[in-house]
Amino acid sequence: MRELLLAGRRKVYEVFLNAEMDRADIVGDIVDLADELRVPVTEVSRGRLDSISHTEAPQGVVARAAELPHTALHDLCEPVDGRPPFLLAVDGVTDPGNLGALLRIAECAGVTGVVLPRHRAVHITPTVTKAAAGAVEYLRMALVGGLPTAISDLRDAGVWVVGLDAGGEVSVHDLPVATDAVCLVLGAEGKGLSRLAAQRCDLVASIPLHGHLSSLNVASAGAVACYEIARRRPPATV
Repeated sequence: MRELLLAGRRKVYEVFLNAEMDRADIVGDIVDLADELRVPVTEVSRGRLDSISHTEAPQGVVARAAELPHTALHDLCEPVDGRPPFLLAVDGVTDPGNLGALLRIAECAGVTGVVLPRHRAVHITPTVTKAAAGAVEYLRMALVGGLPTAISDLRDAGVWVVGLDAGGEVSVHDLPVATDAVCLVLGAEGKGLSRLAAQRCDLVASIPLHGHLSSLNVASAGAVACYEIARRRPPATV
């Protein structure tokens, strides 16, 4: 909620506040920001707040806001602050908690844009937004009809596309393209990358595992890969 108001990317029409809540710390900041932005704050009962919210445990504050803006795929391919783009694409991720965690990781790691498939995947729901902890307010996102076609379009635009899969031919720690325009593609929970998406990628990388388990949760894998790429990228020139 606080990031929604701070980012200023979309209009906030009203903030609903649990009348029984103590206006301290973060809630007080939200109310102050809403006042500064001339966003009405309405106190309601807890039952009313729960009926307005589309998530479990709304934590006492809910906003009514405009939809998130979408960015065209070709715009995500442009340099950002003097650096080549660093993109993240998700292939069939259906768990809203995982997608929200991935978006939070991506924003913190400096990802400049996210590619989301329109079909057979979770979209930006209230649950995803809550799990992302404000990241959706800063990340540019492109919604595409089919990820394999989008991968081809990214490659045509000069972006290296790297899939992440247990069977990858190169370690994510040895990526030769980490400092270039790059898009990291993460597969679905359990199934991993789809066959067609993997075939369209320039290369497929894996995360070395040294324990007994054979895989990482998609959000954990995304954290490892995103930060490995972020570690090797040049600083901004602005």
